[in-house]
Amino acid sequence: MKRFLAAFTLLAMLCGLAAPAFAEEVAKPADAAVTVAAPVAAAPDAAKPAEAAPAAPAAAPTPNKGDTAWMLTATLLVIMMSIPGLALFYGGMVRSKNMLSILMQVFSIFALIIVLWAIYGYSLAFTEGNAFIGGFDRLFLKGIFDPATGSVANAATFSKGVVIPEFAFVVFQATFAAITVALVVGAFAERMKFCAVLLFSALWFTFSYLPIAHMVWFWTGPDAIKDAATLATETAKGGWLFQKGALDFAGGTVVHINAGIAGLVGAYLVGKRVGYGKEPMAPHNLAMTMIGASLLWVGWFGFNAGSALEAAGTATLAFVNTLDATAAAALTWTLAEWLFKGKPSMLGAASGAVAGLVAITPACGWVGVGGGLVIGALAGVACFWGVTGLKKLLGADDALDVFGVHGVGGILGALLTGVFNTWSLGGTGIADYVNNKVVDTEIGAQVWIQAQGVLTTIIWSGVVAFICYKIVDLTIGLRVEEEAEREGLDTTSHGERAYNL
Repeated sequence: MKRFLAAFTLLAMLCGLAAPAFAEEVAKPADAAVTVAAPVAAAPDAAKPAEAAPAAPAAAPTPNKGDTAWMLTATLLVIMMSIPGLALFYGGMVRSKNMLSILMQVFSIFALIIVLWAIYGYSLAFTEGNAFIGGFDRLFLKGIFDPATGSVANAATFSKGVVIPEFAFVVFQATFAAITVALVVGAFAERMKFCAVLLFSALWFTFSYLPIAHMVWFWTGPDAIKDAATLATETAKGGWLFQKGALDFAGGTVVHINAGIAGLVGAYLVGKRVGYGKEPMAPHNLAMTMIGASLLWVGWFGFNAGSALEAAGTATLAFVNTLDATAAAALTWTLAEWLFKGKPSMLGAASGAVAGLVAITPACGWVGVGGGLVIGALAGVACFWGVTGLKKLLGADDALDVFGVHGVGGILGALLTGVFNTWSLGGTGIADYVNNKVVDTEIGAQVWIQAQGVLTTIIWSGVVAFICYKIVDLTIGLRVEEEAEREGLDTTSHGERAYNL
């Protein structure tokens, strides 16, 4: 009874915090889309074109040093999310005999994807090609730096006339690709060959991450949009889901659903760990997991707020939602665990925080504070079920609950973005670049668009992941020998131990 009263009190407080935020956001809907350029005012002599002096050609936009500094800082924060954040979060949850193996996998995948991103990944994800994949204009990042002049090309943002150095965009997006691929390894931790992990990572990155990133995020920017005709022309150059109007601010589909589905498929195909369900497989160092989760939370501010591509109002909205939704999710997971298992755990609180980070990722720049709190609160409960009830139903040995947290949380967040984006629920609406203003969205229509993004990602990632695992299995094999698995991958795969006591 005491636990129930405590839970009810905290939930009531959470609801009380969320309610006034809706009213505050609705009061000034036009303030929500701070990345949209203001309408251009007519010149005083516009009514007398014959007497007006010839207009000077518009100067090309130049990057603002504050925006550039913020993007480089955000990139550093996302690097910290992967190494050491994700590595320590995962490392603490495996058994001590596999500690170094999971650290090595995350570290090496990060390095591998960064290199592949520079060679061909950025070009295929963020240049014009077709609706599903880009082209080869930026292979080896060519065409960005001009050694003769020392100049760097610019990349568009979400505001007309605002640009950032393209290299800043390149490295920021590189970290997204790297952490997405690294997330997958948690599902088949403690039993996959190191060489198989690397080969799968390269294949899945190429054929799943890059197409989905292109489909969801690629467009040419707002500057060329002047009227309905140019809007149609520029939109047609974008990715398939971007053309449909899918909203994914920082990676609900591209990162979390994508990785969650690939992890689930891997858990099935690699098979269960030796002794799973019969032998104890408790995390060996929850203090390390807590440190990793905390680093993830701090780094996620760069992940989400950096996706605004400017040091402006939308970045601050994404920042506050990242803070609030994560806290709400940590509380609701803790309460759910307390009610159903009798005791609140550190692992549960840390997992709840990550669940909140996952769920708010697609929504952080599209919803108001009230919407962010609700998304976080629901994510804590939904992902708790994802790693308990749903995991049992699926029957897969998803060792570190990649699907239960990232898959479930990503799906929830992507769909609720369509719900809370509307002005009536405190959301930002979307930009009308033809008329240079903000317009509202309809919940039903936007949720359907979001659902199309979710389903596309699930199918694409699942099919590609299945094929990639099969290719690896048929060539070098997926799994280590049973004897090596029992001894631990630290010594059998890497010849060293995490702890020499």
